[in-house]
Amino acid sequence: MARITIDPITRIEGHLRIDVDVDGGRVKKAWSSGQMWRGVELILLGRDPRDAWAITQRICGVCTTVHAITSVRAVENALQLEVPLNAQYIRNIIMLAHTVHDHIVHFYHLSALDWVDVTSALKADPDKTASLAESLSSWKLNGKHEMRATKERLAGFVSGGQLGIFTNGYWGHPAMKLPPEVNLLAVAHYLQALDIQRKANKIVAVLGSKTPHIQNLAVGGVANPIATDSQSVLTVERLLALKAWIDELADFVKNVYLIDVAAVGAFYADWTKVGEGVTNYLSVPDVPLDTTGTKFAVPGGFITAKDLATYKPITKFGDEFFVKGVEESIKHSWYNYSEQKPLHPYVGETKPNYTDFKDNEKYSWLKSPTFYGKVAQVGPLANVLCGLAAGHAPTKKYATAALDTVSALAKTKVGLDAMHSTIGRHAARAVRCAVSVDELSNQWSLLLANIAKGDLHTFNKPVFPKGEISGVGFHEAPRGALSHWVVIDDGKIKNYQCVVPSTWNACPRNEKDEPGPYEASLMNTPVARQDEPLEVLRTVHSFDPCIACAIHLTDEEGSAVSVKTR
Repeated sequence: MARITIDPITRIEGHLRIDVDVDGGRVKKAWSSGQMWRGVELILLGRDPRDAWAITQRICGVCTTVHAITSVRAVENALQLEVPLNAQYIRNIIMLAHTVHDHIVHFYHLSALDWVDVTSALKADPDKTASLAESLSSWKLNGKHEMRATKERLAGFVSGGQLGIFTNGYWGHPAMKLPPEVNLLAVAHYLQALDIQRKANKIVAVLGSKTPHIQNLAVGGVANPIATDSQSVLTVERLLALKAWIDELADFVKNVYLIDVAAVGAFYADWTKVGEGVTNYLSVPDVPLDTTGTKFAVPGGFITAKDLATYKPITKFGDEFFVKGVEESIKHSWYNYSEQKPLHPYVGETKPNYTDFKDNEKYSWLKSPTFYGKVAQVGPLANVLCGLAAGHAPTKKYATAALDTVSALAKTKVGLDAMHSTIGRHAARAVRCAVSVDELSNQWSLLLANIAKGDLHTFNKPVFPKGEISGVGFHEAPRGALSHWVVIDDGKIKNYQCVVPSTWNACPRNEKDEPGPYEASLMNTPVARQDEPLEVLRTVHSFDPCIACAIHLTDEEGSAVSVKTR
């Protein structure tokens, strides 16, 4: 039995440590450990609830917008405050653009190199690569000129004695399977995605005043004044610029991203049998279409044991089914509770108690959430499966297209069961991205139509009562179900708890010693080389880990810092 420790998990936002015991070339046991504590919940105590969104979005430098939106929703839920339609549409456009940006960056720039051997691309025939690309889609940058230029650029990196942005990777690893031409195509699209993702971020910046850490939110709406006769506020001209970027994003997502994920899935069909893990799926509805959060463009709910027939919907903000189901355990977390039992977030406690990493005791700063006592996986896969269970037409459209493309490329029927896997999480993220980019266009149209009716309203003033009130805000963030829970007493924050997607997925064992989704998904994963545990990284990266963004690790000596084995 050999222990492999990967600390930190790189190519994704850090502070995550993964330990696995390997025997006979397979993972037999796994530990997921969050390695940093920040205590934002404590910083919020005693503050004005209207300030919470600006502070909570500093939880992360990646997931900024999502915490801001979830925070204002929590306070609005406590106040039972309606949000003007224009404000809902503006928020929806921001969060959908953020989702599209996040998913493109995750696949191409944070995880694709787990599957793509960059050095192999130097052996490719660029003309054959172009022919392959043009047979798969009509993307304008799939031609011979682009593929030749990409190979020349890559060769320039190598001839200079280094791979530049591609320096760190397990090139030549036996788990790499893509032919040279497919590797070259992936490298070309990696570089093209660097430009495309900017278009999504520009949408966030225009409506949010800046990115990251948007500035336009307010409890009760948004701070975007709308006028048709002033260039100093949100105008139709600015909104028309957004539409051009939305169209560019849609072209890339549908003609590049979806196709590339399907191609990778077809070549790595064996990875549909790896990484299943926890198959209870939780997602929340989002993209509200009314002022009270009772109608949504995208459904959410809970599925038990991967049986879509068990789907139970979450139907509105503050839904009792969701509110009553969440608890957090600290049996294996570096905290103390006043009572030795899981706590609901409204009475949750944040009392740090670091004890060092202990395999069978406390080993993580993350708590262990459950939904009605069950471990749950959140994220794009949960979102897509709940969408299918709910009969959501856009999700069904793109999920069917993705599976059909994989089946055609693999020359064998690939069904929905393949989604419960490492490669399935990537496919689900691409499906969700396509659904999101279509809904982004729809929300843009709804905003313009509402303005055309003469409605320029964007804000309802909050009024805080005496005494104690509580509220929960949720959002289907890029990494899954995110919720903020606030207790307000006489207009000040009395308690605040964040139950975030990577807490659900990266959590340590719970009160019953059941492994979290990361830990469960790693069981029986093949490991060809213990000093290059690429297979472990593939599965962990498929969840898109994001623990916190305040600290980064660097080694100026260039020594290996990421992998330890014994």
